[in-house]
Amino acid sequence: MVRPIHLQVGFELRYDCPQPVPMILLVNMHFSRAADIVVADRLTTDPVIPVTAYRDAFGNWCSRLIAPTGSLLLKANGVVRDTGQFEQAVPSAAQHSVEELPEETLVFLLGSRYCDTDLLSETAWQLFQSTPPGWPRVQAICDYVHERIAFDYQNARSTRTASQAYEERTGVCRDYAHLAITFCRCMNIPARYCTGYLSDVGTPPP
Repeated sequence: MVRPIHLQVGFELRYDCPQPVPMILLVNMHFSRAADIVVADRLTTDPVIPVTAYRDAFGNWCSRLIAPTGSLLLKANGVVRDTGQFEQAVPSAAQHSVEELPEETLVFLLGSRYCDTDLLSETAWQLFQSTPPGWPRVQAICDYVHERIAFDYQNARSTRTASQAYEERTGVCRDYAHLAITFCRCMNIPARYCTGYLSDVGTPPP
């Protein structure tokens, strides 16, 4: 029997602003893990400034503030309970046809700023139409993206789209995610981007 483990989560972000800057921060644990939170990852600021919060359409806890002129330190530290297990693999997972998809998933078929499905739809169908639908197709997409892109921090840029990552064959973690998401959406598989902390299990502090 596997015993649950406790994971530390936290961050320190420092900004130096030449003038007051309105900010929206998405830095807290997702509400779907609320039952597992042992110590809440409450956002603190130095200097202390007013912070308001709201929940966005994706369930993210968003913090709004106005960063003052000069240095601002943002911190949070929390603890979350986890099984410590890898995500379950379900190779038999089926792919539903578009007309069977729940309405709330349809938004994850659309193109977006970084997932330019209109430019990659034909490529996606050429590459993956012969793969078995469902889990095998998604795995084929992930494997292809892993082989297509060479990881390189030196070539990172915040404006790179999925189609550019495909053409340039270089990028960082978000580029892998954007390209895989785009291919999935092109193949009528709802997909979205989720981000999180690097694990502190068996790894030295940064």
